[in-house]
Amino acid sequence: MRIESGVATDVGRVREGNEDAFAIEPPLYAVADGMGGHRGGEVASQLALQTVVERFRAHQGSLAEQVQAANRAVYERSASDRKVTGMGTTLTAAVVSGDRAHLVHVGDSRAYLLRAGALRQLTDDHTLVNRMVKAGEISAREAAVHPHRNVILRALGQDPDVAIDEQDVGLIEGDRLLLCSDGLTVMVPEDQLQAILEATAGAPQEAAERLVRAANGAGGIDNITVLVLDVLEGEPPLADDGTPAVDEEAAAAAMGPPPSAEEPASLRSRRWFRWTAIALGVVLALAVGLAGLRTWLDSQWYVGVSNGHVAIFQGIPADLFGFELSHVAEETDIPAAEAMALPVYAELAKGINANSREDAAARVEQIRKDLRTAQHQRQATGAGS
Repeated sequence: MRIESGVATDVGRVREGNEDAFAIEPPLYAVADGMGGHRGGEVASQLALQTVVERFRAHQGSLAEQVQAANRAVYERSASDRKVTGMGTTLTAAVVSGDRAHLVHVGDSRAYLLRAGALRQLTDDHTLVNRMVKAGEISAREAAVHPHRNVILRALGQDPDVAIDEQDVGLIEGDRLLLCSDGLTVMVPEDQLQAILEATAGAPQEAAERLVRAANGAGGIDNITVLVLDVLEGEPPLADDGTPAVDEEAAAAAMGPPPSAEEPASLRSRRWFRWTAIALGVVLALAVGLAGLRTWLDSQWYVGVSNGHVAIFQGIPADLFGFELSHVAEETDIPAAEAMALPVYAELAKGINANSREDAAARVEQIRKDLRTAQHQRQATGAGS
């Protein structure tokens, strides 16, 4: 089988710069969505993909190991360069070899498979709202409009190690793979995604461009990057030297195939130690991840309701497996019911985001000011009647 690809990327209608990045290095295809401000996000996504591609070309480890190396590169750059401190990036990548694709994924970019009239999401969003949906706390419809739908729980560059989702997907002729940043999926519903993919059968470049236009037409609130891969009959194209353009050796290395029964005992032993080390690494990564989550939560602020009063909270207005992800930093004397009677603060109980403790305090003072203004208007109306 061979792959024909199309790609399109756009800054969107709101952002000033494009923090997305993509890589097409057959048989490797990847999309990354940077975070941490324009410069930080752009550096994170490009550095991550550059690291993956360089290691892929050099056959250095499996695709998952290449992504781990990208995570460390972003993390170390974030720690050493004040201009990009706190940056991170999502990454969704596929290595296609023969009749299967090996996927790795971190974050909320996505991979889809269109087959025989059915569109299926292959990846799992590493977001707070997706975890809440799985826990039965909110519905998928509520998640789409939740005020914290953009909170990502897992990304490259946030910790020295990162948990990576991996899976193999069998391919057949006629399949179409879609890799995309969330700038597409937050703007275009899945039924429209499928309609566009089906209407552009046999033209992956047109499909990518039409999907980007659809996202911009719906508002384009984020950067948009789309990679469309068509699975076709036939052999991969040949390189200039007459060899297959698809690097089968790199593909096999990236997929990390299981050891054969004929392996030497020494190699099997090394593999056993390797997997043991990986298991220990996962345990350590979970511990580090929890510490990182705590640090991140301590940097989040919002204004909400506590004991019937307007209050400043540190963290986010949600819970994780029964554990509250915020605590009251300051409870004011402002009655919450009076504040929520004003239309602009009707959603106060759900939390109003703030960029810092100072920003939260400023929002509280604005609530106090708006209440005084409303009271004066009511008094003036009463006196006039």
